[in-house]
Amino acid sequence: MKIFGIISFALVTAPALAFVSTQSKTNSNALAGMNKEGLMELAKAQNNVVKFYDPISLADGDFWGQGEEATIGWLRQAEIKHGRVAMA
Repeated sequence: MKIFGIISFALVTAPALAFVSTQSKTNSNALAGMNKEGLMELAKAQNNVVKFYDPISLADGDFWGQGEEATIGWLRQAEIKHGRVAMA
């Protein structure tokens, strides 16, 4: 009877664990004001073979006259959004 209690407890609590948020290792505020030099350092730290790869110079752009940091932030959010849509 004791094993039945343990199993039923595990079955009841397991679905609830799916709704617990995980801790992010990277602070989102650290990435908020990212400029091109910051992107180059981040790319070098994450992939030592390719390093920084921007073939059409999107990081140099100034979309809507808001500056390089706003452009990089917008591109980052667009990449996340389109990746989520592609996985759905």
